Amino acid sequence: MVDQRHSIGSDMVARYQRATVIGLGMSGYSAVRYLRACGLAVSVLDSRDAPPLAARLAEAFPEVDVRFGAFVDDCLDASTLIVASPGVSLQEPMLQSVRRQGAQIVGDVELFLQANTKPVIAITGSNGKSTVTTLVGEMVAAGGLRPLVAGNIGVPVLDSITDALEFDVAVLELSSFQLETTYHVGAAAAAILNVSEDHMDRYASMGDYVLAKSRILKGAQRAVLPRHDEQLSQITQVAKLLSFELDEPANEDEFGLKRQHDGRWLMQGKKRLMKLGDIALTGLHNVKNVLSAFALTDFLALSLDARVGAVKAFVGLPHRMQTVAVHNRVTWVNDSKATNVGATSTALLSLEQPVIWIAGGQGKGADFSTLADAITDNIQLLVLIGVDGPKIEAALQGRVRMQRAADMSEAVALAAAAAEPGQVVLLSPACASFDMYRGFEHRGAVFAECVQDYIGRGAA
Repeated sequence: MVDQRHSIGSDMVARYQRATVIGLGMSGYSAVRYLRACGLAVSVLDSRDAPPLAARLAEAFPEVDVRFGAFVDDCLDASTLIVASPGVSLQEPMLQSVRRQGAQIVGDVELFLQANTKPVIAITGSNGKSTVTTLVGEMVAAGGLRPLVAGNIGVPVLDSITDALEFDVAVLELSSFQLETTYHVGAAAAAILNVSEDHMDRYASMGDYVLAKSRILKGAQRAVLPRHDEQLSQITQVAKLLSFELDEPANEDEFGLKRQHDGRWLMQGKKRLMKLGDIALTGLHNVKNVLSAFALTDFLALSLDARVGAVKAFVGLPHRMQTVAVHNRVTWVNDSKATNVGATSTALLSLEQPVIWIAGGQGKGADFSTLADAITDNIQLLVLIGVDGPKIEAALQGRVRMQRAADMSEAVALAAAAAEPGQVVLLSPACASFDMYRGFEHRGAVFAECVQDYIGRGAA
């Protein structure tokens, strides 16, 4: 293969002859494509015996060495560039060992950032980052620029370099896992939308989780942060700080709400942005998401009309407070993307109607007792599913009426039996889904199918 490393790669990549990619998911496969295009010899490790992309890799890159199965300590060479996929913890003994030998361990996002020459808008947070990333992309496009929406959403970031995609602004959703192997984001604008307990099966403490999220601010020209978040209030060493919240902003660097004679308005300082009632999304948490999107795009020369138009047209993403049916005046809402306690608490508090709540799954070490703060008199019944349903039940004993279900079909049946006109049945699990489903999308789709089956049977 022709050595193209100086045409598409970074100076760091040019220092290596070989690379090892750990994890053969979408980002890992994308990294193989990129590294081979840069002229490096590539090896792949995956702890699974048969990774889902193994056949595609063998067909497209038969020259790539592969090693599938349990990791062993001596399978890495410190002289090679090591590219770890987000799902691979840096606490893996083999990575700890090779790091002590001086190995360079990066992720696909770091490789992208080193090769990219366009402005970056970077977004992280425990909840809402996919919604904000997508909305920012819509704002950028509405303003006449070409966005790349990538990272933890959209196309794998390195595909944009390998395939020479044309874009003006990179809008990146970044998870804490991706940020662990990203060392200098250098974003034009970077946001931490919120931080709540999540992935406690991977992090030793909440502090470690917050530190991982905070890596997104390294080198940022502008930081966008929630105004009253105590966990993020210590972040002051940024070039320019923009904040958002639902209260009234005090200056042009603050985004918020203000009640005026003609209703409530989203504001930037004293400047009116748009009417609250013109937002298509449901819930006050989504008002915060919109405010953060305005803050993130403030540095771009986009017309206000274009950005407001994008907000008005944006109806949200599947599995995020998505209404899947209304039957006999009962509204069925799919919030399967709520895979942690913080997301579910936000969902419960954003609804004013009485709620029949379905929750449970893989808890990832979460403290479910914190859900108690979101349980108001509106919560009529909690239907529990999944392997950690009993943990939620124990944590919330005496706070809400509860029933257990063996699967989603039974959960929908129990919810339907309890729901009355004017109420909402909300799937907001506060848990990951892999004990029962392929992912949160699969779980949400099964929920929607069960609801439609229930309606189709003509149930009362």
